[in-house]
Amino acid sequence: MNPELIEQLKVQLGANGLPYTIPIHPNLVHLTLGLFIIGITFDIVGVLFPTQKWVFKFLAITVERENFFDVGWYNMVASTIITFFTVSAGFYEMLLAAPPTDIKSAWGLQAMQTMLWHGVGGVVLFGLIAIMTLWRGWQRYVWSEGEDRQVQWSYLAAGAVIMFLMYVHGTLGAQLAAEFGVHNTADRLLRLGEDLNTILK
Repeated sequence: MNPELIEQLKVQLGANGLPYTIPIHPNLVHLTLGLFIIGITFDIVGVLFPTQKWVFKFLAITVERENFFDVGWYNMVASTIITFFTVSAGFYEMLLAAPPTDIKSAWGLQAMQTMLWHGVGGVVLFGLIAIMTLWRGWQRYVWSEGEDRQVQWSYLAAGAVIMFLMYVHGTLGAQLAAEFGVHNTADRLLRLGEDLNTILK
């Protein structure tokens, strides 16, 4: 892309290198993670419900197996919707990133390599989450019709694999912020030689 076009995006950037105070992408990432993990976890509890029913009875918690599956389904739908905005905000903020070029991450990657892998990984994860949501919807409305259990073990195993990929992918994002200082307000101010004690009060 033409560097001049990217420069046009850099109008009135703040101390974190963004035109707004708080980065959007990292905050949406936590919604994506939370919704997906809760969705898979509640489906696991729903599948194991017959063996754990006595625990809920002992704790005097009135719950039906279907309630766990409802939470799993609606969290997967919400995760897909949020992830679209997470990836979109990530690409916009990545265009505005100006990381140092002389540093390598703990994984031996430079800033551009880390951003590219993180960007491509975000799109892949979004696709996987969308596929998981479609799969979950098929199980809920077609496969499990007339059944007590709404999800297959293969679905839960795929969810566990995706959670591991999220961990690897999230580590790349953490390296961008912590090691390269991408959109990290304190890091940027320190690089500019500012005194954080007077600015951040």
